[in-house]
Amino acid sequence: MLTYGSALNYHKKYHNTSCSNPNDAWHYIISGPSPSLSPSLNPPPVLAPPQGHLREGKCHLSLGNAMAASRCFQKVLELEPGNMQAQQEHKNASSILEFERVAESGFEKRDFRKVVYCMDRALGVASACHRFKILKAECLALLGRYPEAQSVASDILRIDSTNADALYVRGLCLYYEDCIDKAVQFFVQALRMAPDHEKARLACRNAKALKAKKEEGNQAFKDCSYEAAYRLYTEALTIDPNNIKTNAKLYCNRGTAGVKLTKLDQAIEDCTSAIKLDPTYIKAYLRRAQCYTDTEQYDDAVRDYEKVYQTEKTKEHKQLLKAAQLELKKSKRKDYYKVLGIGKNATDDEIKKAYRKRALMHHPDRHSAATTEVQKEEEKKFKEVGEAFTVLSDPKKKCRYDSGHDLDDDGGCGGGGGGQISLTTSHPS
Repeated sequence: MLTYGSALNYHKKYHNTSCSNPNDAWHYIISGPSPSLSPSLNPPPVLAPPQGHLREGKCHLSLGNAMAASRCFQKVLELEPGNMQAQQEHKNASSILEFERVAESGFEKRDFRKVVYCMDRALGVASACHRFKILKAECLALLGRYPEAQSVASDILRIDSTNADALYVRGLCLYYEDCIDKAVQFFVQALRMAPDHEKARLACRNAKALKAKKEEGNQAFKDCSYEAAYRLYTEALTIDPNNIKTNAKLYCNRGTAGVKLTKLDQAIEDCTSAIKLDPTYIKAYLRRAQCYTDTEQYDDAVRDYEKVYQTEKTKEHKQLLKAAQLELKKSKRKDYYKVLGIGKNATDDEIKKAYRKRALMHHPDRHSAATTEVQKEEEKKFKEVGEAFTVLSDPKKKCRYDSGHDLDDDGGCGGGGGGQISLTTSHPS
């Protein structure tokens, strides 16, 4: 199909002096030029002004030139005030002008959904307007709806392969999908078609800067220069806030560097930022879950591993989830190592020494002069010390405890277990 612009040029050329048939311009739009339309072959009579203005206005309207269309319809109404078609088309032109105004305001406020809505409504009338299609496609890209944006841009490029705006949108989609090298190729091609295309120039510069800074940070991390990597990822995050996918990776990378620098809380925040930008980013969930485990936030770790396993049911992810669930279960029990004030790698001698010290500290005889409340609290702690020693001094029970298995309820934990210290024979422990 030939363009409305070609038809409009044809119509303007013969508007007041020629047109063998009042429908010639319209036929040009539908079927293209023909010998019968040539003024040299068939000198046409003068076209009736109202009809000519009306059809010129329709061409303008289809191309999105609402102001020019309004002027044409106004001329018709000056000649024929009761022309219903001209009245309706004039309203359509006014509607498009309003949609353009709202869309411009929405774009400035970064309300891209509103812009897409306005452009859809405007294109319902101005179906041949590439400008509206491009603005819609750009906002779709900014909303992360890349396939839709690509489709609109591709449709335009099939008609006009040199359209710089469409090339820019194609590059923008690739850039936001973290295909930076391919994106740069489209930006360069757009600038070749339109050297003054400012958006393509800025996007190309940002793409190159973002790629360079990210690669610099990755290299610093490989070189074990974690402080430098952390700083470089931070700098990269300031380049383009709109690039959601790349920035999600940068946050996760910075979180990984943070772990190496023992900044676990900051690493959790960075992974959370990555997930907010890209809720499908499995690597960020895994990194955050490990940080939660390292900081003994087992409930949160289990939630993240469950999310990962629901998304990708692999054997590895199942094992990670089970391990986190086991740690959560273990965390709900009494921490016998903490009760004795020792580390989990304590030797048998260290366990015995710690037990004696804590048993003496909390023995009821030592607190006989204290208030009833204090006595009850110390007696409770004394029993816990006995429980801890009973389990940790028995190799089999200690093994089951360390592995997270339930302990046999054989009466070995609690008060009068063997080997416990008593300050007096009248107060067995």
